[in-house]
Amino acid sequence: MTIKKTFLAVSVLMLVARWAKNRGIASMPKPSAAMQKVLDALKALGGKPIETLSPEAARLQPLPGDAVKALMAAEGIAAPSTGAVTVSHQAIAGPNGDIPVHVYTPQGDGPFAVLLYFHGGGFVIAQTADYDASPRALAEAAGIVVVAVDYRRAPEHKFPAAPDDAYAAYQWVRAHATEFNGDPLQIAIGGESAGGNLATVVCLMARDRNVTLPVHQVLIYPVVDNDMTRPSYLANAKAAPLNKAMMQWFFGHYAGPRDALHPYALPMKAASLAGLPPATVITAEIDPLRSEGQAYAARLQASGVAVAQRDYAGVTHEFFGMGAVLPAAREAEKFAAEQLQRAFREVRFRRTRSAVEQGINPIPRNMA
Repeated sequence: MTIKKTFLAVSVLMLVARWAKNRGIASMPKPSAAMQKVLDALKALGGKPIETLSPEAARLQPLPGDAVKALMAAEGIAAPSTGAVTVSHQAIAGPNGDIPVHVYTPQGDGPFAVLLYFHGGGFVIAQTADYDASPRALAEAAGIVVVAVDYRRAPEHKFPAAPDDAYAAYQWVRAHATEFNGDPLQIAIGGESAGGNLATVVCLMARDRNVTLPVHQVLIYPVVDNDMTRPSYLANAKAAPLNKAMMQWFFGHYAGPRDALHPYALPMKAASLAGLPPATVITAEIDPLRSEGQAYAARLQASGVAVAQRDYAGVTHEFFGMGAVLPAAREAEKFAAEQLQRAFREVRFRRTRSAVEQGINPIPRNMA
């Protein structure tokens, strides 16, 4: 290359960098050492780019959770004890057939507060079993029952099948909590990625239908918009394990262009977020969804909703639930559990205060 061509190439790169800086777009951040190990393990599993596959083939590809298991085996890391949480499985009636649910119960007598949880996977791939570490960690850390839902997936069941199943599961938990030693007055909702979308969409649906709201929502890098010009989409367009092309593929299978305007598909489209439950919003630095998660948190706050928001540096989409190998995941799991515990304490406090105001002794007879 001649000196002149080299100079021109460098000049172009400088102009691009300046343009990106002016728009608030940074280059893709560097993963932490622990996160890089997981990414290397995922790459070694030899998965194909999901956006090039059919949904059936995509569901056979290795997931980040598989990489965590491979890394643990390679480094001799013992699997976390499963004895602190028991899991039972059942099917509940849904709007179009049975919905599988999985009930994670911590040790103790109960009744326990309840978290209704939805897994990620872009509405197309994955199921609760692939995200088992997350509901298990939250059940143990917060001392709550977690009900995880295997909602219908696209493209076999396009929008609004998933939110319809999610809302049906919420109604079932409200009606049947006592049957699995849960407290029907202490129900929160949460999820990761597409599951975070479903969690806040259920809140919108309950608000719009004048149904009792969850006491709290935990939104872990939620899918809430389809604006791919946001800074994190530009900075992380080719990130792993989630990138821009994959999100385009997921959206293409989940909802049509008209459906994508509906707030129950993408809650950023809602005319108002007022009246929704307090929220915990968790985002990851190396994630196309980071900017929209932060924007959603800001919009909730502007709408009068209390929000606790935390961004984790050096980690990618799907980091939550990787506590066995990732310090940031342990921190995020602890943060989410603490926010849930705080929300449930507030519910109990209000209940006790209401009982006292009505002249009712809130202390059980056997404790008086």
